[in-house]
Amino acid sequence: MQTLKKRTTYSIGEFASLVGLSAPTIRYYEREGLLKAHRDSSERRVFTDVDIKWVKFLLHLKGTGMSINDLKQYVTWRAMGDETIPNRLALLKNTKTDFMNQYREVQHHLQILNDKINWYEAKETGNNQDSEAFADYLKRLGHTE
Repeated sequence: MQTLKKRTTYSIGEFASLVGLSAPTIRYYEREGLLKAHRDSSERRVFTDVDIKWVKFLLHLKGTGMSINDLKQYVTWRAMGDETIPNRLALLKNTKTDFMNQYREVQHHLQILNDKINWYEAKETGNNQDSEAFADYLKRLGHTE
């Protein structure tokens, strides 16, 4: 019985597909120092499973709103070793604070959207006063804007 060899490297196209990015974005990340490609014997970029995990982590940070400059700073500090853990921790905590503020704002926008939908639905079914303005409706619900 033949044993399948586990794949250890991926071309840029395969890698891009696995991490959900385009090949040009992978090249951009490499130019910006966020990712270091390995080279095969033909000098083509190749990536590993470790690279997949790293990029997915970077995408989580990016998803919180961390800027490319902050990502670059994080990568620089990470490469410098454990003495930069306080710097990295502070950066991550600041990112979390910013993200939570944005998250609360998005939640508020969603609440207003839901209230507008409910207001229209109540008008359609006749369960709302025809003359009540949306601003008055929001005020009645406890919104302050």
